[in-house]
Amino acid sequence: MAGRTDEQHRIALFIDFENLVTNTGISANNFDLQPALDQLLEQGKVVFRRAYCNWSRFEDAKQRLHDVGVELVDVPPSTRAGKNSADMRLVIDALELCYAREQIDTFVIASGDSDFCPLAYKLRENGRTVIGLAVREASSQMFVRACDQFIYMKPKHRGESSHKDKDKDHGGRGSKSDEGKGGKRGGKGHDKGHDAKNGKEGGESKGGKPKAEVPAVAREVVQSLLRRATGPLNPSLIKETIVRKEPDFDERDHGFSTFARLLEALEQEGLLRRIQQGRQGYIVGPDSDFGAPAHEGKSSKGRHAKAPAPVEEEEEELESYPDPDDEGL
Repeated sequence: MAGRTDEQHRIALFIDFENLVTNTGISANNFDLQPALDQLLEQGKVVFRRAYCNWSRFEDAKQRLHDVGVELVDVPPSTRAGKNSADMRLVIDALELCYAREQIDTFVIASGDSDFCPLAYKLRENGRTVIGLAVREASSQMFVRACDQFIYMKPKHRGESSHKDKDKDHGGRGSKSDEGKGGKRGGKGHDKGHDAKNGKEGGESKGGKPKAEVPAVAREVVQSLLRRATGPLNPSLIKETIVRKEPDFDERDHGFSTFARLLEALEQEGLLRRIQQGRQGYIVGPDSDFGAPAHEGKSSKGRHAKAPAPVEEEEEELESYPDPDDEGL
């Protein structure tokens, strides 16, 4: 594990399938794991994929999971009332993999069940990163807090409807702005002025997306880190600290398309200042003069670059004096 970079994380994915498709808005027919896999692949290699369930109840999902390389573990229904045997099998396999495969440093538990909290605690105790994966409405906040990071799945039909609404809003707005006509909602004058000022952001708010609002945790983390910082901060450090405090944090839930947009809003509030060093951007305090001396130095060098002119005049004056030897002759 020595010398491992962020791009080399090895991830094990454990899926409590029944939990993901029971009262969550996701069914076996429309279950799609690929969007969640794409997010995990951005963090590393998913080298282990296993789903636990009594698959005789969810035949429709088997082929979809096979297509994305998930191994299906069939767990027959328990004859006794009590704990789901699939959950126990998942826990045993996860702990066994933790102790047997040291190179796997990240464990993803696809479930919102708080019964997996002890597993998350034990994995983190052994130096592993734990990521939760489930539908927001079916996720226990206790389990969310037990993870290092939490990714929310979205029911497919909801996503499709939101995209359709968004497309309709964009289409309607574009045709009206091109023709110079006002919208139906707020009159001609209002729509023209609003679109001219910030049509995109206005469209996002009309399309049902949350209004851009800086969350309190972002302010607290930025102020705390800058207060203790001895130099510029990497933006990724701020994001990681926020996620440690709120594992399910996602800037898109607060109306920002990227984390850079959130930092831009914080800069407008006067909580930080963004600077550029080469190709890398950094964060400093609003009152910090870091970077200013460098610019002043460059400008001062530019101003003093023409200074040799007086020196040349002085040398010319010195050369104009007669040589004493010549006077003696």
